[in-house]
Amino acid sequence: MKKINLILILFTLIFQSCNNDDCGECFTPPQSFQFEIVDKTSGENLFTNGTYDSGNIEITDNLNDNEPIEFTFISENNINLIQIGSIGWETEIVNLKIDISDNHIFDFYVDAERKMGECCSYTEYNEITIGESEFELDSENGIYKILVE
Repeated sequence: MKKINLILILFTLIFQSCNNDDCGECFTPPQSFQFEIVDKTSGENLFTNGTYDSGNIEITDNLNDNEPIEFTFISENNINLIQIGSIGWETEIVNLKIDISDNHIFDFYVDAERKMGECCSYTEYNEITIGESEFELDSENGIYKILVE
């Protein structure tokens, strides 16, 4: 009887050590992309000064039959940013067209690759390009400032 108990205890210890996960729970979502649309000369946010209305933003995927892309407009505290959070959840290439009030503002190209690390999956961006517009990237907060004439 003692041998059976000893064997059961050993099996329990062996199976528990197999399930030991040093990584713990891990979730690494891809970064979202945020854009502030500003007047090139004055630096004013064009939503804040009333030039554009957030209801007139249209974002489409040029690689996917101009399918509309989901985005969020952040107006809280009059920050007025366009946020795209759907890129990079899987390995993909997107080529987006951003229009406001029937004006083409810029193109946004991303080559994203979802990878598996030692413990967590993560997104690596092979290429990020903004076309058809001048821009500045604020390296502290990651916001792209799109300069519109």
